Amino acid sequence: MSKQHSSVRAYGLLINHGEIALVRSSNPEHQPPLWWLPGGGIDFGESPEETLAREFAEETGLTIGNPQLLGVTSDLRRRKNGDRIHTVRIIYTVDLVAGELTHEVHGTTDHAAWFDLEALGDVNLADYATWALAQFQSRSSS
Repeated sequence: MSKQHSSVRAYGLLINHGEIALVRSSNPEHQPPLWWLPGGGIDFGESPEETLAREFAEETGLTIGNPQLLGVTSDLRRRKNGDRIHTVRIIYTVDLVAGELTHEVHGTTDHAAWFDLEALGDVNLADYATWALAQFQSRSSS
């Protein structure tokens, strides 16, 4: 019998000098490789903003600040074993405070990179990251 599970996660949209910070899924089944916003699951007792700072440091080596709520989205998906997952994603815009981009080791991501916002067409971007970027761009142009 399949199980159902909910997950609440916090992610950050970091744009600096026309480039966006993205991390690549370490799952080899994602072909082409899947890229998404740095972030992850909120630990018990942790605020979304604390999660954001921790996950950014783990996945990118960067220190971020000034989190501003961009939006909340959710999705349902099914794992290969039949389990269903409901993921709620709290997405913030953040500013770069300090650090050099580094890659996470032994995590759900294995590479961090800056991408030119004008050259994202060939990047296999997670749906929620595409949504967040569209939200950001629509607010920036109005």
